Amino acid sequence: MPGAVVIKGARVHNLKNVNLEIPRDRLVVITGVSGSGKSSLAFDTLYAEGQRRYLESLAAEARSLVQQMERPDVDSIEGLSPAVAIQQKTAIDTPRSTVGTATEIYDYIRLLYARVGQPSCIQCGREVNSQSVEQVVDQLHLLPAQTRIVVLAPLAKGSMADTREQLQAWVRQGFTRAKIDGEPYELSEGINLKSKALHPIDLIIDRLALRDGIEKRLADSLEVASRVGDGVIKVEILADDTGQTPRVMIFSQKLACVPCGISLFEMTPQLFSFNSPQGACAACDGLGWISLGRGRSQRAAKDAGRAPCEGCGGARLKKESLAVTVGGKNIAEVTSLPVAEALGFFTELKLGEPFQAVGQKVLSEITVRLEFLLRVGLDYLTLSRSSTTLSAGEAQRVRLATQLGSSLAGVLYILDEPSVGLHQQDNARLLALLHQLRDRGNSVIVVEHDPETIINSDHVIDMGPGAGVRGGEVVAQGTARELMHQGQSLTGQYLCGTLEIPIPRVRRKGSGALLTIKGARENNLKNITTAIPMGALSCVTGVSGAGKSSLVMDILHNALAHRLSRSHARVGVCDEIIGWQHFDRVIGVDQSPIGRTPRSNPATYTGLFDPLRDLFARLPEARVRGYQADRFTFNAPGGRCESCAGDGVRRVNMYFLPEVFVTCDVCKGKRYNRETLEIKYKGLSIADIFALTINQASELLINIPAIYERLRTLGEVGLGYLRLGQAASTLSGGEAQRVKLARELARRSTGKSIYILDEPTTGLHFDDVRKLLELLNRLTDTGNTVIVIEHNLDVIKTADYIVDLGPGGGPQGGYLVAQGTPEEIVTVGESATGRYLAGLMERH
Repeated sequence: MPGAVVIKGARVHNLKNVNLEIPRDRLVVITGVSGSGKSSLAFDTLYAEGQRRYLESLAAEARSLVQQMERPDVDSIEGLSPAVAIQQKTAIDTPRSTVGTATEIYDYIRLLYARVGQPSCIQCGREVNSQSVEQVVDQLHLLPAQTRIVVLAPLAKGSMADTREQLQAWVRQGFTRAKIDGEPYELSEGINLKSKALHPIDLIIDRLALRDGIEKRLADSLEVASRVGDGVIKVEILADDTGQTPRVMIFSQKLACVPCGISLFEMTPQLFSFNSPQGACAACDGLGWISLGRGRSQRAAKDAGRAPCEGCGGARLKKESLAVTVGGKNIAEVTSLPVAEALGFFTELKLGEPFQAVGQKVLSEITVRLEFLLRVGLDYLTLSRSSTTLSAGEAQRVRLATQLGSSLAGVLYILDEPSVGLHQQDNARLLALLHQLRDRGNSVIVVEHDPETIINSDHVIDMGPGAGVRGGEVVAQGTARELMHQGQSLTGQYLCGTLEIPIPRVRRKGSGALLTIKGARENNLKNITTAIPMGALSCVTGVSGAGKSSLVMDILHNALAHRLSRSHARVGVCDEIIGWQHFDRVIGVDQSPIGRTPRSNPATYTGLFDPLRDLFARLPEARVRGYQADRFTFNAPGGRCESCAGDGVRRVNMYFLPEVFVTCDVCKGKRYNRETLEIKYKGLSIADIFALTINQASELLINIPAIYERLRTLGEVGLGYLRLGQAASTLSGGEAQRVKLARELARRSTGKSIYILDEPTTGLHFDDVRKLLELLNRLTDTGNTVIVIEHNLDVIKTADYIVDLGPGGGPQGGYLVAQGTPEEIVTVGESATGRYLAGLMERH
């Protein structure tokens, strides 16, 4: 139909031959329980096909430079635009990438400094300027009429032999007089110089009095002086009858400090790039830090950590680059400002008359892009912040701001949970930006669980009804209000309140002991002290950049890991951690990947691969053949398929076409050789078991405790839809976090463990959040302590205790705004979390 993207017969992953019409130029939300097929529809079908079609329109030579998408399994898609994906997973995994380079703002700042920057001498600090002959003539004409001057060409100092040879050369070229050691000499006369001494020489080019009509002679003399003096001109102003004392003026036609004899590099954008040899600090190669384990083994180097580079102080650039200023600041000082302050600096920057035409357009590009960063709630970040230190949500919003700055229209934007890491206070700004993208004539499709985003969208597609093999269908679609009246929509039932996550009737008081953090000063934390009850479920809340991760992960988790697990992770700055002796282990669960290769999967990460291999090695047929457990691994020769080295696929180089991964024609993607696959448990080979979902495997292996316990915990954290052998590289950040949680839950607990989780609700539907809370409450009820960094109000309202940081992000954050039960937090007017929490709790 006109104005719609029409999908027919989509069968990617678990999609069940989906037929769907998605309105164009609208804000569309795709929602549903985890594993229901949202990403399969949005990214693996729509984005993959949109990107593939666009790349096919390019010449073969251009296509060879771009990684192309595999054609999705779909009958047809009509009305599709070129697609741009903004995902949580960032492809940038290098310390050389910063917020400034990722958004291209740093490129414009480099251009600004190269065009309008004021260089200074790195030795004496004097401002250095280059002047043309015309500018020198104009400056000399400002002197009083009839001022007598001598135009000189300063020559390099040399030894006695060099000086005599040089003087003879100048005589042959027609020059007659020079000043040597400040004294005038006739070059035709014999000059007696002290031996073994260096002698400053100024060749006398002309003597004249300044008056009207002298301009051409003066310009000619200055040009000769510049040529002979290698771009440096010296003008001696003689004494006159008024008693004016003689003085010397020095001019340079190149960037050089004449008194110090130091030449500056050419002012190009590369001079300000820490990724270019022209600008990078030689001591740290532009990284800004050096490894304290340099020269040691890889493990020792990792444990040793790193320190700021002494050569550049962490600024990444050469001294010559840092000696150039705009508005009184060098480029490192500007990029170390928070985005909000940087925007103020560039907005108020006044360029001189000669630079306005060049610099004003660059300035406008910088300020527009900074405004977009501000509007996606990243005002607390600095442009020099390394991309590797950003959370998934921050990285995604950086990419969103970059796309907004590009001002494209007619594009299909597909975003993966843009609200991740955002406090409710920042959500309104994000929604305004998504509406702005739509209003430019773009189609915006968002995979999202946030209720505010769903309610403020134009159209909602609810996937389900379950996860994995039970998902892959469109359960309901329409406006959010229409979904509320469709009983088959789980999302609609939560939106209208038919289903909800209840507030606990009684909040735990804990064991009575407290875990106290005193004098926390890491990053932006303002020397705060807080106490968290043990044996309770606590939430650390606050706006983005308030200091939550600094307090919980950098200080608390790393300090406990250092004391309980002998971890070498750097501990954030604080005075003292009191009460850590009450715990026997600390479990930190973040969203970093569980593996970067297809060989890593939930089975290998959680440790159930080993007992599974042992199970197959104990089978009668395996024992008869003499197969040991290592026969059943695909990571080593023996039992694996050697044709594909256990990968299950072969990579085929297509030269100017994208690489193609072809299912191994020997093992048919099973990874093992024929002999290994002949060993079967209940009719299934080990490859067949890897192809099962976690729920299916649980039913099959219920009588094998070592395996079943791990499968059960994977199911409890809501991952029953994943396949055992699913590559770790295909898991979302939230899925990877829950796999880690499942691994820890499978271990026996003494009731003295502390669990620290960083936004565990990422990627979770309302119903999945309910299941996760049941699990966390069960952990807490057995005596453990659970601390969660979270923005999800459903989690916050069920917590026993809240520590709220803020009131803002970056420099405006780092304070303890409020602490106590949710009922106590809502009474604190300064707490942004309390204000939003109050509205939710009033409805219960």
